[in-house]
Amino acid sequence: MPNPGTMVDPLTTHRFAVEVDGLVLGAFDECTGLAGTLDFYEYKEGGLNSYTHKLPGRISWGTITLKWGTTDSTKLWEWFKAISAAVNKSRHYRNVSIIQFKESGTEDRRWNLDAAFPVKWSGPSLNAAQGAVSIETLELACADVTLVKA
Repeated sequence: MPNPGTMVDPLTTHRFAVEVDGLVLGAFDECTGLAGTLDFYEYKEGGLNSYTHKLPGRISWGTITLKWGTTDSTKLWEWFKAISAAVNKSRHYRNVSIIQFKESGTEDRRWNLDAAFPVKWSGPSLNAAQGAVSIETLELACADVTLVKA
């Protein structure tokens, strides 16, 4: 923790990488959906009419969306196809890490997605009238997310 009064620059959003089972899978343009929601329930205590208790329940994780410029690698497409065709889908779960770097290039934090699997793949939009980069998208679901600070 920095000393009180010390200026600490915030991390930028353009320096990140994605690992699947310990292997960095190229450069990604965007990573969104890294979010958790804690469900809660209300308990109305008998004889207490001034308020309702709100108690925490289960946490659920959003789907993480990865976008990248189309390359000659088809690893993410193959993962999506393998799990969609598999009888035992759990054997295609992967450990995925989203790594955020400091400006110096050193790792600052890592979000580990446990038992991640693809739930949606979107191919590039093709338009001959535009010279835009071809973008693919993969959405991941996971069982749990942990944050590790370097």
